[in-house]
Amino acid sequence: MKNNLPDLDLQYPIGRPTLPDKPLTPAERVVYIEQLAALPAQLTAAARQAGGVRLENTYRPGGWTGRQVLHHVADVHLNFYLRYRLALTEDHPTIRPFDMNAWVELPDVAATPVTVSLALLEALHTRWVTLLWHLTDEKWQRTFHHPLYQQDYTLDQALVQYSWHGRHHLAHINLLSRAD
Repeated sequence: MKNNLPDLDLQYPIGRPTLPDKPLTPAERVVYIEQLAALPAQLTAAARQAGGVRLENTYRPGGWTGRQVLHHVADVHLNFYLRYRLALTEDHPTIRPFDMNAWVELPDVAATPVTVSLALLEALHTRWVTLLWHLTDEKWQRTFHHPLYQQDYTLDQALVQYSWHGRHHLAHINLLSRAD
């Protein structure tokens, strides 16, 4: 892929996330929730802009194809949504990690149109964002444990991480539109 932006980090085009070490303010949460709400439409527009042929290409050497990225976002965001539900209904649950690289190699990724995962994201984010709008300040401080990273996350921290994740992969899809 020809890159017109030589200084751009193709793996992390928007940089790496920085998690807050204190609770977010309600105004800060609004920004992240709105980013999650907008993501499905933004990904759909970016996928259309890239076009079907470019979605079969990788956004960087050694990276996933656009198709794999779009299906990955749906898979991972399903897990993210479930992590919220677990943290809200259990006391400090340990979430189950999974092998994302193995998941993008499963046969449904190649056989399923990306429009299916984009529709799934639209419905999923509608539910997820509705849940987020209804959380109290106290609920945002509920936690879960991620055994792979040996780290505890508040739902505030997860909101920042998961919003970043969507924008991170949106940037990858946008890179495909610039490829020559």
